[in-house]
Amino acid sequence: MTDDSAPSIVIYVDADACPVKAEVYRVAERYRLKVFVVANSYINTPRDPLIERIVVGADPDAADDWIVERADARSIVITADIPLASRAVKAGAVVIAPNGRVHTADSVGMALATRNLMQGLRDAGEITGGPGAFTPRDRSNFLSALDNAIVRLKRSGG
Repeated sequence: MTDDSAPSIVIYVDADACPVKAEVYRVAERYRLKVFVVANSYINTPRDPLIERIVVGADPDAADDWIVERADARSIVITADIPLASRAVKAGAVVIAPNGRVHTADSVGMALATRNLMQGLRDAGEITGGPGAFTPRDRSNFLSALDNAIVRLKRSGG
């Protein structure tokens, strides 16, 4: 199989509140990869034929559903949403959080359980705080994880 006939790598960005969209665009441009920026409302994207903005319905899970319906082993999903990460991992995608954490079948179950526990505590009135501030180190970790994922997928036939 030649490189031209190999399935191409696609990046799906869960774009609402994603702090690393600009980094995704730069890396995708370097590797010439298709990017789908999926959100419930209009999000500004660069004018590039490889970057496609997808505006889904107002349903809270509409963006997640759109991504998961298309994600597979040639996909990279960028999200901080743990339930979406879990679904995308099950679909075979590489899943990377904006802080650079790569979710795997082994790790996403624990992350989902922790998320559900914290949600239960918040629902019960506990003050649990939120995620820490996004740092330059998080951005660097993300860029490294994204580059590594693309290189691995390319080596495996993409």
